[in-house]
Amino acid sequence: MFNDVLLETLHDSIESLLKKKERVLVAIDGKCGSGKTTLAACLAEGFDCNVFHMDDFFLRPEQRTPERFREPGGNVDYERFKEEVMDGLLRGIPFAYRPFNCATMSLASPVWVQPKKLNLIEGSYSLHPTLSAHYDLKVFLTLDDQTQQQRILMRNGPEKLKRFIEEWIPRENLYFETMNIMAQCNIVYENGLSRQK
Repeated sequence: MFNDVLLETLHDSIESLLKKKERVLVAIDGKCGSGKTTLAACLAEGFDCNVFHMDDFFLRPEQRTPERFREPGGNVDYERFKEEVMDGLLRGIPFAYRPFNCATMSLASPVWVQPKKLNLIEGSYSLHPTLSAHYDLKVFLTLDDQTQQQRILMRNGPEKLKRFIEEWIPRENLYFETMNIMAQCNIVYENGLSRQK
């Protein structure tokens, strides 16, 4: 899915940051189906790191109001992510967070985290303004609409694809455009080509 140039660029950028900083936070944001989770897993194979998924911070039922869904970037519980994960990482001591369980529509048991020098945060909305200032490296993955829909269809099936097209993709796009997410990233990977600022 990813070319060697992107992986080498990311590896070199992270290595450089690890030499300079006590703690490194990397965000991987971008369109659904673009490979954010896969890229984080690839990087985790080469580094000793923590990986956090924004999908663990879906909105709880009581948060799913029309007002919240109209808010750019409001499709995820960024407040809880900041409080439970980002603040925990910045303190540099062991902490816990509770992933959202889509099957039960409730918070799961706590996941305990041991601080590590490198921390990867992957998923749409990881560069929400409440979080973006804390990152040392920002990566954005994007792809064309046709490829996106093909990947979602293969991964989630036709019923979920319809929901992606009608609900989730428009909300993501509103967030990307309103908050100028791609422009703030150090590395952008688009349709198989990467560019670095």
